[in-house]
Amino acid sequence: MIIIKQSTAILLLSAVVTLSTVVPAFAADNGTTPPSSSSAILTTGSAPALGTVEIQGGSYFELKNVTMLTEQSGKTVSFTLSVHNTTSTDLLFIDYWVRMRTQSGNQISVRVLPQDKDKNRITPQSVQDISFYASVNETTELSDLVFEVIKWDFSQPNFERKIGEVAVPAGYSVVTPVNETHIINMAGTEVKGSIKKVFMTKNEKNYSPTVVLNMENVGNRTAVVPAYQFLLRTSEGYMYPLDAKSLKDLSINPQIKKEIELTGSVPITVSTEGWQLVIIQNAADLKLNLPIAYFQLPAVSAPDSVDAGTEYHFTNKAGTYTSKLNSFQRLPWEDQDILTANFTLLNQGVEALPIPDLVGYYLLDDNVKVEAKLIKTDKMIGLPKGSEANFQFIGKMPYTYEFSSIKLVLEEKISETEKEELLKFAQSSELLNMPYINVGDMYKKAIVGRSASYKVLGVNTYTGDTADVFTVQMEATNLEKRSTDVSKLVAQFKTIDGSVYPAAISEIKNKVGPGGSALLFVSSTLPKTFPTTNMHVMIGEAVTEDKYTEKEAKPDAYVNAAAFWLPNENFTAKDDFEKIDLFPYTLHVGGVNTWLNRDELRLTFDYELTKNVRIESNTEGRKLIFGFEDEKGNKTFTKEFDFKDFDSKSSDSSASAGAVSSDPAVNDDKIRLGKKEKFRITERDADLIFHLDTLKTYKLSIYDSFQGQKKLLASKKIDWFTTTD
Repeated sequence: MIIIKQSTAILLLSAVVTLSTVVPAFAADNGTTPPSSSSAILTTGSAPALGTVEIQGGSYFELKNVTMLTEQSGKTVSFTLSVHNTTSTDLLFIDYWVRMRTQSGNQISVRVLPQDKDKNRITPQSVQDISFYASVNETTELSDLVFEVIKWDFSQPNFERKIGEVAVPAGYSVVTPVNETHIINMAGTEVKGSIKKVFMTKNEKNYSPTVVLNMENVGNRTAVVPAYQFLLRTSEGYMYPLDAKSLKDLSINPQIKKEIELTGSVPITVSTEGWQLVIIQNAADLKLNLPIAYFQLPAVSAPDSVDAGTEYHFTNKAGTYTSKLNSFQRLPWEDQDILTANFTLLNQGVEALPIPDLVGYYLLDDNVKVEAKLIKTDKMIGLPKGSEANFQFIGKMPYTYEFSSIKLVLEEKISETEKEELLKFAQSSELLNMPYINVGDMYKKAIVGRSASYKVLGVNTYTGDTADVFTVQMEATNLEKRSTDVSKLVAQFKTIDGSVYPAAISEIKNKVGPGGSALLFVSSTLPKTFPTTNMHVMIGEAVTEDKYTEKEAKPDAYVNAAAFWLPNENFTAKDDFEKIDLFPYTLHVGGVNTWLNRDELRLTFDYELTKNVRIESNTEGRKLIFGFEDEKGNKTFTKEFDFKDFDSKSSDSSASAGAVSSDPAVNDDKIRLGKKEKFRITERDADLIFHLDTLKTYKLSIYDSFQGQKKLLASKKIDWFTTTD
């Protein structure tokens, strides 16, 4: 009996150890999962060693790299156990385990990072690092944590024996101080990170910080920099995303340094004291973010030359003008980059002035000339006293070209052969940034005759068999006092690694009244399961030749660009049919019932479809889909309803829309605005009775479809022949 018990204990113990090191699979909500990237080696940062636990023969475990990251629904803790085998025989980690608890005794489950789950045998006179992660609640702090090392011991009642423990001290910090470096382990190669400098500009609403991060490969192999996420953390604990320039496919050879520029937006109401840079890596397969490094940011540096916002005067034969540079931007455009300079001419005199014949060019690093063309962005024919007009200069250059400084040389054309230099506006390359709009915030542009605001309402992924359509729903509001057309826009999606994907924007054909809004669908077809987390959408006003794009003209550039960080997508389908969001429509379905005979199945329901009438929209390509599936999946069918029919009226004036008649020819088969009772969907199938083995339950699903791909909005199991609420 003793032998049997011990054998059983060994089997149970083996199962416990095996299960404790396996990364769990996460069930999908209603069969829908967000797009995720493929598995990748997760990097680790470095943090001071907190203590050791001796195990046998002088061998020991060392606890290090203990970090914590605050998330929306809690915190993620990561740590590394460094196993030092000082003996002459192999050490098996499967004989041991590490537990985590709080000072108050609450046990916390830990898991091994996937890349380390097979690290079990530590050879003699060697060291092996094994990294772990855990989720804790929002009130837990690092100083609350205690790490226990146990050894499996069959002689103990619970088959384990505690060897030792290490507690996190009260003064422990993972933040790298100013002017110090932090080692990041990238797939076995050590890279030294440090903050070179911080620039910052501001407007009436936001700070626009630029953080220059140095990365130096101190290993002996090339380091491939992962698609990290960069966040700016304030002293109040607020986190703001930063966009990384030139991170895509970035690799660093041994003993080489690379600079990464990080830009973002922070509300001006937030204190600038105590800012930190946080580097994290998204573990898509684990559905969590892992902290990599924290850097204390230094004081803001004075840029080499920043003339933005400063007024300058020049005089010609017509009079004296005041000029002010508003912004420089470097923007992606196909296989090139666009250089844009936005500046304002002001008339501060007492008499009206004509608009001078302006020309100009860019000068890179005081040596390389880039031709520029003038775009008159304001609808102005002159400058009355006290007025101003906005202008843009656009130039194009290879997107791979790097430079340190840029100047806009502003000239006046005197004749076909003569030009006169008026001003030079200078800027540092680190500050060629567009504004970044945080989630939920609005972007306003004040341009004469075209003033508008833009705001991201939500994101949706419409899945297909081989590709997905990713969409951003954006609200454009007319801030003019007259009805206007929605500006033609250029849109692009930018991923966390710097890849840029062109996007299409639905065309709004009707004018929008003062204070009215339009719903813009910004969409792009992306590879199946493409990771869309932490992407942002860039928009700018389309330009053709020397003016804003009109009607069917094709854009050749864009100006006044802004980037919007995107909210997290909701992938959870509703389990009822109330308030189904089809923005700008809302659908409610009830009273669902079924009827069938040998070759016909009828699905009957009541519905109410409402619309936000203040929103202009273009529903081209959108459809509402009802999907039916019996419990065994033997009988399925779908019925599509085009959004363009929602606002139309029934052509049959003899019967109200949705009414059911004994004559099928007079039944309305379109879903339209308003309330309808006993709306009928009919499926005819000569073999219907043979497809239905049982008549217990069926599943009714409702989808939003766009460009042939669809997204599940609601799904519900219903008993046959019953009527739902």
